[in-house]
Amino acid sequence: MKYRKLGASELMVSEISLGSWLTYGVGVERDKAAACVDKAFELGVNLIDTANVYGRGAAETLLGEVLSGRPRDSYVLATKVFFPMSATDRGLSRAQIAKQIDASLARLKTDYVDLYQCHRYDPQTPLEETMAALSDVVRQGKARYIGFSEWSPEQIEAAAATRGTERFVSSQPQYSLLWRRPEEKVIPLCARTGVSQIVWSPLAQGVLTGKYAPGSAPPPDSRAKSESMGQMMNNWLRPEILAAVQKLKPLAAQAGCTLSQFCLAWVLREPNVASAIVGASRPAQMEENAAASGLVIDPALFRQAEAVVAPVSRAA
Repeated sequence: MKYRKLGASELMVSEISLGSWLTYGVGVERDKAAACVDKAFELGVNLIDTANVYGRGAAETLLGEVLSGRPRDSYVLATKVFFPMSATDRGLSRAQIAKQIDASLARLKTDYVDLYQCHRYDPQTPLEETMAALSDVVRQGKARYIGFSEWSPEQIEAAAATRGTERFVSSQPQYSLLWRRPEEKVIPLCARTGVSQIVWSPLAQGVLTGKYAPGSAPPPDSRAKSESMGQMMNNWLRPEILAAVQKLKPLAAQAGCTLSQFCLAWVLREPNVASAIVGASRPAQMEENAAASGLVIDPALFRQAEAVVAPVSRAA
């Protein structure tokens, strides 16, 4: 496993990280989730990403139990705040941030998280209030650094311009061969301002593994067949996308790796990407994905892959 510096922070994070969206505490049984976490650590993964809203606290609770026996300084723990936790609890107000960080820490069974991220931008709360509240969390020792997910360039710039507050060190956008929107503005802006990307859905929720064939039913053990994990996949299961992904397989074979590894290595070719978050319901998936770290692949193969999926990818 290779490691990269996270923005202007002192954190070194694994190129492949383990996420818990739609999986731990929700779609994956506890023992299987624990096995995946154990395998991740065995492979050198040190960044664990979650959020308070995943399973309305269930993912944080499970991770708190699974991680409790490990030295706290042996991993980088990231969680998020914004989405509704109840009919009245949501957003990035000072009161909500103060309330939700304490609730997250209690579920995670820890005194601090390494990275506290705004899960989205909150247009209902003044940015200055949000930044001041996040700064309080850091200065109280409840988080070491702060980040954001899916903010616009204008919102990122406005946050950087606030005075007397902590600086963001991470951005968490969707980014993959099939979703390249961050390349136009977000990545260049972040590269100039000491912010690294920790990207989600680098395999387009599993579509870039190549296991979904056009005209065929999804494999029975796949995310697409899961009632709890497959509801967000419809946009990726269009026949034209699946057909284009199948055409990537010979390129991965030429590179001497699996398609999953090829597509993760493509994401990691971008210097501003510190880590790619993968989900895993089985330890074998973690093992395959972790092997993408450090892969050296001919850039010409990546250019061919980009051309193949260009008609169906989202670039801007």
